[in-house]
Amino acid sequence: MKSNLPTRRQFLQTAALAASTIAATPAFAADPKPKSAVPTQPTPLPILSKPLRMHLGTVTYNLAMDWDIATIIKNCTETKFEGVELRTTHKHGVEVSLSKEQRAEVKKRFADSPVKLWSLGSAFDYHTTDQAKLKKDIAATKEYIALAADVGATGVKVRPNGLPKDVPVEKTVEQIGRSLRELGEFAKNHGQEIRVEVHGPGTSALPIIKRIMDVADHKQVGVCWNSNPTDLDGAGFDSNFDLVKDKLFIVHLRDLYLEDYPFRKLFTRLNGIGFTGFCLAEIPPSTDPVRVMRYYRSLWLSYQNLL
Repeated sequence: MKSNLPTRRQFLQTAALAASTIAATPAFAADPKPKSAVPTQPTPLPILSKPLRMHLGTVTYNLAMDWDIATIIKNCTETKFEGVELRTTHKHGVEVSLSKEQRAEVKKRFADSPVKLWSLGSAFDYHTTDQAKLKKDIAATKEYIALAADVGATGVKVRPNGLPKDVPVEKTVEQIGRSLRELGEFAKNHGQEIRVEVHGPGTSALPIIKRIMDVADHKQVGVCWNSNPTDLDGAGFDSNFDLVKDKLFIVHLRDLYLEDYPFRKLFTRLNGIGFTGFCLAEIPPSTDPVRVMRYYRSLWLSYQNLL
């Protein structure tokens, strides 16, 4: 009786045909889905709950202190950090020693990127009792202002750095304020701002900063808010914020996870006064900086109820 079972040759031929059919089929077809389940366009990314008014960037101190310009632009672009303040002495090398051609190259590199060179960060201060040193520091700051203009920045960060002992506070305040007024006038002619960091023993008190601003009395001279614990001293955060809210040019931020500072309140107040400038992260270095920057931006957005 003849068997209906396939012969060994027929079986091998059938298996070979099946194998060739599978090999010719695209890999994703192995898990077919109904046509209705296949999206016709990419799923949109999450959007902000309301328009973003402020901008986020970084200070090269200390997160990016060892990055050259190419790395700064790459990492900021990848993490949606919109701008940078280049602190003097760091690896980026943007210093007053640059030639005219080198300055033009720095300007072009940032202009051709999504990252704004927003500020240059100096270490100049004007509280010294040595009048020769004061004069020298003011002259050096003017060179730095000219550099900022040449490389396409919009301003220069300066600071007071304390109240000298055995000198009346008002005398120091007057000296710092007059120095800033002179620099403000120079900066005006170069299209730059002077951003005075809330910094230093005694001079980090907002009432002192307010008095310095009153003496300077120049529209090109404003405050770099520094997110210090001393912002909560005296009459408290809101009172101190109100002292300088009309002169805020730029904001420096510490690590946003710190629980000794009301960051949500800070961002609420900034948005409340219509601040549209830069908030710059001034945070420690990391072995995984891009990941840190991504988390930082998400927390910054979340504190503003934007995510």
